[in-house]
Amino acid sequence: MKDKLSAIFNKGKEKIEKAETIEELQNVKAYLLGKQGLLTDILKSIPNLEVSDRAEIGRLSNKIKRDFTDMIESQREKICLKKSEISEDFDYTVPGIPPSSGALHPITQMCYDLNDTFRSMGFEIFQESDITSELYAFDNLNFPPNHPARESMDTYWLKDYEKECGGKKLCLRPHLTGASVRYMQTHKPPFKFVYPGRVYRNESTDARHERAFFQYEALIVDRKFTFSSGKIMIKSILSKVFGCDVPVRMRVGFFPFVEPGFEIDMSCLVCGGKGCSVCKHVGWIEIMPGGIPHPNVMRAAGLDPNEFTGFYVNIGLDRLVMMRYGVDDVRLFHSADLKFLSQFR
Repeated sequence: MKDKLSAIFNKGKEKIEKAETIEELQNVKAYLLGKQGLLTDILKSIPNLEVSDRAEIGRLSNKIKRDFTDMIESQREKICLKKSEISEDFDYTVPGIPPSSGALHPITQMCYDLNDTFRSMGFEIFQESDITSELYAFDNLNFPPNHPARESMDTYWLKDYEKECGGKKLCLRPHLTGASVRYMQTHKPPFKFVYPGRVYRNESTDARHERAFFQYEALIVDRKFTFSSGKIMIKSILSKVFGCDVPVRMRVGFFPFVEPGFEIDMSCLVCGGKGCSVCKHVGWIEIMPGGIPHPNVMRAAGLDPNEFTGFYVNIGLDRLVMMRYGVDDVRLFHSADLKFLSQFR
């Protein structure tokens, strides 16, 4: 048996050294160490040997197996090195091709810029799951039981949960505002926090709307907070993001979770306020709702509305990005078109 192992070792060594390609080397490996390989047959036959010979033959076989493995790996490195050798006619003076580099998506970059802006004003960053419940998406936010936003035409309800209610009825979050109650229930006031994320609406897409898009919400809650301070905060955010003073207007608006509520518009930067398809030719574009948290929302969060007040803003992140780069169709940012996205490196 020792002579047979010696012959296998010499034959295997010769074949490994003669292999000139990775494919040939793989064939040699299979010939020697595969399921039907020469050395494998020896290892399988050890139980049939005399008891006194098994240990020695086993040690010798395993040593040869390790030697074959090392020789195969060494030959593999030689073959790879030979393949990578530079030919004599290679021109070192020809400029190389720079490797392509990735970059942050413009919406992600905008989110990071806003995070930096809010952190500089003492805000905390908060995030939650994309899956929420009827309790946090609607009930805690003062939405009436028959509010149309609860219907499947607006909200994506998860299959097999349609017959549930409250905290057991799950959906993809239709807005970020429910996260505010979740945060307030687990922290002690006063609060200053933001919560960015993707939201989902069952609606038609166009140049200004997507089914899955990004929002960026901020909430301040304190014993004393004036409405004028909220407007100053909005103007400060926009001037920091765009690097210039941005005209802002606030219109009365109704939202179940704020009282009073406002529609907050900024001058359209795509057309400079002259009117275009993005702003529907009025020179202004709605970027966020806002207002004072409704007393019922404060109660759902476990706070006394007679003691605490605050200010909400819910920023349409996608629209801010459109304003920053002068892009007139939000769908381009969600298209995964590398030719388009490579402009923002």
